[in-house]
Amino acid sequence: MTAPPPDTLTILLIEDDAGDAFLVEELLGEADNPPKIIWVRSLAESRVRLTEDVQCVLVDLSLPDATGLEALEQVLSMAPHAAVLVLTGLNDTHVGTEAVAAGAQDFLVKQDVEARLLARAIRYAMERKRADLAQRRLVEVELLTKENSRLERGLLPVPLLETEHLEHQARYLPGRRRALLAGDFWDTVQSPDGAVHVVVGDVCGHGPDEAALGVALRIAWRTLVLAGHTGNDLLRTLDSVLRLERKSAEIFTTLCIVTIDPALSTARMHVVGHPPPLLIREGTVGVVPGTPSGPPLGIFQGVDWTEIEVPLGRDWSLLLYTDGLIEATVGGGPDLLGTEGLLRLVHEQGGIHLDRLIDRVTELNQDALSDDLATVLISRNGRG
Repeated sequence: MTAPPPDTLTILLIEDDAGDAFLVEELLGEADNPPKIIWVRSLAESRVRLTEDVQCVLVDLSLPDATGLEALEQVLSMAPHAAVLVLTGLNDTHVGTEAVAAGAQDFLVKQDVEARLLARAIRYAMERKRADLAQRRLVEVELLTKENSRLERGLLPVPLLETEHLEHQARYLPGRRRALLAGDFWDTVQSPDGAVHVVVGDVCGHGPDEAALGVALRIAWRTLVLAGHTGNDLLRTLDSVLRLERKSAEIFTTLCIVTIDPALSTARMHVVGHPPPLLIREGTVGVVPGTPSGPPLGIFQGVDWTEIEVPLGRDWSLLLYTDGLIEATVGGGPDLLGTEGLLRLVHEQGGIHLDRLIDRVTELNQDALSDDLATVLISRNGRG
């Protein structure tokens, strides 16, 4: 059995001299797999014949409708996908240097060309063109990546918190590789009356659509809080935003919203299908009781979510988090950490030390966390 022949190369030859065109055809006809040659006499003709099938262009610099580098520049503009070789009777090193600098892959003098040299020059020119296109695509991808990173970074929250009596920490770890945004989101806002509002949420799914929806919900939450909305009024509006913005009716969102009163001693919260917050109060670690307040957003219409009132006292820490923190595996096996496991880690560490806690969860998972993670730790008197 013989191997199939390689694909036939298609070359556009732009040459007004019939004798020179015949010579090129004869030289290339000696190749093992002769190329298909389309011969035109002018740039005007080449515009009609220059298609995506043309992989290489041989162009003379003395044509009826263009000469010199002007001819080359027009060809380069018309054929950005093809390798371009200048084939001219002008034996001028300076012109050759200018031609290559302008974008040609090579510069050949007609009287110096023979079959093997021409075939090799075309082959090398095409490889250089492929390398140039690959490099250009790489640069474009890098620029796009940097632009997306700047855009994503600009969409990350900056907490609006002015009180000196609270310590605030947040960590945000998208599960998608090389991403800055995920479907998980968080935000913290202090309203003019001194109340502190916190949200941590989780859009189901992983990808750019979910990340965009998470940003939309976070910004909607911040806007509603600054406009004075809280509780079920706020949640019903967020539910409407979710239903309008989501790509599929199956998309839902869990979240926990907390409003800490201006005296910083009581919290009102709604746990909307979301993991319950952890609370350290007067040295005692536990899960906020009475959760959840109701189902996630985007599932049922006309829901009233139950408000949970939590006395905080003077010395407390409150940890809000998404399920990426508790759905890590333990020891690489099928068992998940869960809320009880998270409580155990807090007891082991003698408090909520956010970075140490996340590092320990990652260690137990025996790999980087694959799910998105958003956490907010807010404490009074700076104690964990």
